Amino acid sequence: MSIAFSRRAAILGAAAFPMIRIVKAQSRPKFIAISSANRNNGGVNACAKAVEVMKAGGDTLDAVIAGVNIVELDPRDNSVGYGGLPNEDGIVELDASCVHGPSRRMGAVGAIRNIKTPSKVAQRVLLDTDHMFLVGEGALRFAKAEGFEEENLLTEESRIAWLAWKRSLRDKNGHTNWGPGLDAPPSQQKHGLLEDLRRDFPHVREAILAQAVDYAYNPPHGTINCIGMNEKGEMSTVTTTSGMAWKIPGRCGDSPIIGGGLWLDQDVGGAGSTGRGEENLRVAGAHTVVENMRHGMSPKEAALDALKRVARNFDNDEKRLALVELSFYVLRKDGEYCAASLWKSDAPGFAVCTDGHARAEQAVYLLERKG
Repeated sequence: MSIAFSRRAAILGAAAFPMIRIVKAQSRPKFIAISSANRNNGGVNACAKAVEVMKAGGDTLDAVIAGVNIVELDPRDNSVGYGGLPNEDGIVELDASCVHGPSRRMGAVGAIRNIKTPSKVAQRVLLDTDHMFLVGEGALRFAKAEGFEEENLLTEESRIAWLAWKRSLRDKNGHTNWGPGLDAPPSQQKHGLLEDLRRDFPHVREAILAQAVDYAYNPPHGTINCIGMNEKGEMSTVTTTSGMAWKIPGRCGDSPIIGGGLWLDQDVGGAGSTGRGEENLRVAGAHTVVENMRHGMSPKEAALDALKRVARNFDNDEKRLALVELSFYVLRKDGEYCAASLWKSDAPGFAVCTDGHARAEQAVYLLERKG
């Protein structure tokens, strides 16, 4: 059977060839998850678990929550869940939020105590209530009604870090009520913080004591965000954290704020963040990144633009910005992904798992520290 081609058909056909090549070049993995890096390969393990659950047919939100549960339950990660560094009263308060792309439903909890996996509680808010955000005592009562058990979240390592912070506090005369006392011999008054800890915790490893001193003067930032997408293009995301170390009780950062610490529209993509939540909230970071992609930016461009807005709030003064750490994790619906940090770092910036290959990768960055 002969087929006649018109000139118009020939032109359209020729024009179609490069389009086909573009589609192939942008073909995405069937399953993908990205997250912050975290200690002890936490991000890599979280992404691997999320993809494993999705490949087995699990829902995307179940998958990313199963991933971050690994970090929430790891006492060695003191920025998330069990073992997280406490507030100024020595009490661990946790925040979490989640977005389920297919249903466009969301849930969050803030300043919740005594529950190791706040990400799961946020999911129950999404599933079992007509609300979106529960906080404090009400969040805890809800969690207990849902069958979660109260547990002590303060590990010995995080307790020592808190005590080190308390002892680092000084009045204008250099006195602290957590030291040996005004009537102690002068030699004891002048003891360094590390020496005090060695005396009071003789059986604790030196590395833990040194870390506690470092945390006292340089409180760490943490958190884990994870975004997953399955072969159908369905997406979900979750963020969970113990928040800022030594915070005022009741403080919530960006992590439980939907549109701040995370945002997702599976018609476009998703974004989450770690670092100083207050600065992210000032630019509605995650929502800004996703909206940037909606208007045609790549994940890299979208994240760097949000970071530029943070820098603008400091008049681009790098001396003031030096105290700010902030990173975004971005996954677009076509499978393109990236992480972007305010400052360059030699450490792996984020974790990713495509199909079944989990690994750490470097983040792009906005600024580089001089010297």
